[in-house]
Amino acid sequence: MNLLLLEEADFIAADRVVLRDRRLVHMQDVHRAAVGDNLRVGRLGGLMGNAQLLRLEAGEAELHVSFDQPPPAKLPLTLLLALPRPKMLRRVLQTVAAMGVPRVVLLNSYRVEKSFWQTPFLEPEAVREQLILGLEQARDTVLPQITLEKRFKPFVEDRLPALTDGTLGLIGHPGDYPPCPRGLDEPVTLAIGPEGGWIPYEVDLLTRAGLQPVQLGARILRVETAVAALLARLF
Repeated sequence: MNLLLLEEADFIAADRVVLRDRRLVHMQDVHRAAVGDNLRVGRLGGLMGNAQLLRLEAGEAELHVSFDQPPPAKLPLTLLLALPRPKMLRRVLQTVAAMGVPRVVLLNSYRVEKSFWQTPFLEPEAVREQLILGLEQARDTVLPQITLEKRFKPFVEDRLPALTDGTLGLIGHPGDYPPCPRGLDEPVTLAIGPEGGWIPYEVDLLTRAGLQPVQLGARILRVETAVAALLARLF
């Protein structure tokens, strides 16, 4: 945790917060914080700044906080991601939050098992928990927007063209395609498939919606690795 991320319920005054949960444990066990120490803090959805530890007890800590720094800029990206396996989903959510993705559409695909949509890891609080962990890692305060789309064809045909309008549309997909571009500064809509990749029918529909396949080479990557590799290469 590189940033203590504060929520409205933590505030007892405009410049005072009290922590009693895992953040308190982290301050004690990892930061080894003592009264008088300064810590980096951020207000969820707002500015970042500093906090001074005023009081530290077994069950709670009180901090004086001030905020004067904007969070880092988000990537100019909408990520379309075939719903990963539940355990991988948690890691991917942390990754996209840490890397500054502002919008993620979790999408159905032929190779996405139906049971994946029943996982408790898709509950709003479970998703939020993983995104918070990513923000704390990267020192960011703004949660990505997560949308679920369980019907591939209606989404791609009816809603995706509006999302891709004014952006460079790309499909991360292994095969005989152009290499993924590097170092872009324009808005991008990027589609990353499930384990095993998109099926040809899905690639065709995505292409009709304005996205073009690109590849990272001959190696087949896990979804979580492909996400990090493609984002790092693009931006």
